[in-house]
Amino acid sequence: MPAERRIALLRLAGFGAFVGTIVVVALVTDSVPSTGEIRDFGDDLGPAGALLFVPLSALLSSVFFPGPALAGSAGLLFGIPLGTAVALAGAVSAACLQLSITRYLAREEIAGMLSERVRRIDGFLERRGFLAVLYIRIIPGLPYVPINYGSGLTRLRLRDMAAGTAVGGFPKTFAYVALGGSLDDLSRPEARVAIAMLVAFGIAGLFLGRRELAAERARAS
Repeated sequence: MPAERRIALLRLAGFGAFVGTIVVVALVTDSVPSTGEIRDFGDDLGPAGALLFVPLSALLSSVFFPGPALAGSAGLLFGIPLGTAVALAGAVSAACLQLSITRYLAREEIAGMLSERVRRIDGFLERRGFLAVLYIRIIPGLPYVPINYGSGLTRLRLRDMAAGTAVGGFPKTFAYVALGGSLDDLSRPEARVAIAMLVAFGIAGLFLGRRELAAERARAS
């Protein structure tokens, strides 16, 4: 293996270890590096840092690493504007990757692992396409990664998965990025706005979920 490639792989591994370490430290201790120090590290990585974060977060999501932690890490490293773009690109890439894994590599194996709840959601995905993905990203409490994998068993188009995730996932992604970028001071206006957004979209998502469930039951009857 060429030396340049080994160095690139080592940098990627180190970057992944750094992101994971920051998340763990932030969750279990009160001693967290300042957002300025972490953002300086992200700045030192240059454009490569943001570019590497997208596939790295997609891969981590695919092994069930929490999406909010990934978005918060993007906020810590890159700030709110760039962090939101990077985290959202990672979420879209993860959703499309997980759909494709099931559809092209593990259709039979994954099919046997799906719960009845996820199967019902997959039927909804197949019938409604973009709108179904949009609703699922807004409704709180749904298991996004299993649904992404399960959607590969349906006829959901990849472009609907990408567009629905981008549009429906933007508000929550922005909120988690803002919280991550304000981790050392949650009294900042950005953090307060993020918390208010999460509460508002949680309530709106519950209302929307009940309405869609009633509509699905009406169609089935």
